[in-house]
Amino acid sequence: MTTSPNAQRRALPRPDPDSLLAALLLAFLTTAGLFYVNILAALVDGLKHALAFSARDAGLVASANVYGAAAGSLIAALVGPRLPWRPTAVAVLLAMTGLDLGSMLLTSPAPLLAVRFLHGLAGGLLVGVGISLIGRTKTPDRGFGVLLFLQFGLGGLGVIVLPRLIGLFGIKALFIALIAMSLATLAMVPFIPIARRGPAAAHIAAARPGGARWLALGAMLSIFIFQTQGTSVSAFLLGMGEAFGLARNYVSGTVGVGTWLGLVGAGAVVLTGARFGRLAPICAAVLLTMACGPVLIFWGHRPAVWFAANALTSFAWAYVIPYIYGMCSAFDANGRTAMWAGFLSKLGLATGPALGAFVLAETHYVRLLWTATAIVALSALAAAPAALVLDRAGRKARAAEPASPSGLVEPA
Repeated sequence: MTTSPNAQRRALPRPDPDSLLAALLLAFLTTAGLFYVNILAALVDGLKHALAFSARDAGLVASANVYGAAAGSLIAALVGPRLPWRPTAVAVLLAMTGLDLGSMLLTSPAPLLAVRFLHGLAGGLLVGVGISLIGRTKTPDRGFGVLLFLQFGLGGLGVIVLPRLIGLFGIKALFIALIAMSLATLAMVPFIPIARRGPAAAHIAAARPGGARWLALGAMLSIFIFQTQGTSVSAFLLGMGEAFGLARNYVSGTVGVGTWLGLVGAGAVVLTGARFGRLAPICAAVLLTMACGPVLIFWGHRPAVWFAANALTSFAWAYVIPYIYGMCSAFDANGRTAMWAGFLSKLGLATGPALGAFVLAETHYVRLLWTATAIVALSALAAAPAALVLDRAGRKARAAEPASPSGLVEPA
């Protein structure tokens, strides 16, 4: 099918698909589908204070939102490649806007839970579209780095600002913020370029072809566990800080600023890549996360300790996730494994608030922290076999060929 000269002249100006501007547009598209996860603490806290929900009800509503995203991500993995991405993105963003408007009218847990599930379903599909487009670029590692930068930057701002706005205007302020994000992204959709298919992911798993499937399953299980642990705590951070005797404004401010340290973690992955392998960085970040739990239990009432522990946890979170995604994609040159890893990631994000709500039982924050500390250790154990094989294969590949500029395994 050819394009007429008149159609070419009428075409919108779009940046180069592999430019930084294109990466930023794709990051907005993907972030819009899961922005509520980055402000999950503000959502849970807003439901508790503005609508008088119990901690369990608020956690379950938040969890339903992310379980919807997991279902949407599953749909994207199954049928996403056959959908026209631009019309799909427009339709999904309009649906999310309508569901956020509807959420502003609801004040009881059951109907809000159902609406937020549908909102998550739409958002998960949008995230699948965005991940697919980032994976087509020549430098997807940079694209995912920009994505994490944007998510942590906007998430930190949201956790700082939204609790104050909710205190002034009610829970509607949070849904208005989500609507604004969707509409802003909708305005960007026409300018997003069609990315060229990047180089296929390296088949490093050929070093052990018989066990590649089990290694990939271990890596995918690891991302599920790590995301479950993360949101099981992050969804209840604002209430936890108050329970430790810290001022509400200080808690929201430090959690938001601490979230921004995730920018450093994402940037570190882009800069170092696989230079130090995968097992060592993953284990180091997991051990750092495990140490922060007991630190909060014993010294969380001290403002400086509270801030440091949350900031270091955000750094570790943003540092680990790209490595695990990279491991998942390394076992499948067609990118199907990475798409399923995205689904399990959303499933973990959704499971965390529900698990946290039941472990917490309103007031048992110490029990929640001990549980999360134990869970995160399992993620390192699940990832270790795949990391060992890929590190070994990577060393052989670097000895035989010149290293790539980034040193990263390109996620599909």
